[in-house]
Amino acid sequence: MKRSNAPIFWLMFGAGGMLSALLGTALVFVTGIAVPQGWWLPTELLSYPRMLAFAQHWFGKGFLFVVIALFAWHAVHRIFHSLHDIGVHTGAVAKLVCYGSALVITLVTASNLLRLGF
Repeated sequence: MKRSNAPIFWLMFGAGGMLSALLGTALVFVTGIAVPQGWWLPTELLSYPRMLAFAQHWFGKGFLFVVIALFAWHAVHRIFHSLHDIGVHTGAVAKLVCYGSALVITLVTASNLLRLGF
């Protein structure tokens, strides 16, 4: 019986889907609408020095990494399985492009967050 690596990708897809369902809308609302418009929160809440300090803290690094990486894995897994619906037969190349792009996004995110320092 051949072992499959599909559970790993389904795990990343599920985790990213759950995270995007729970936090995605709130993140878009807070960072894209509420703070820039000055609703309920001060506009300096998302200022560059504050966001840099958040990204340099270990908790902020972890939060940003998890959100970006899992959103990316969720998106590419959904795209990969949607290719079949639009008539593109997925093979090794499509799998490499989709999951390779998620891996690149994850690695670039990790390297950029580590370059910020602690």
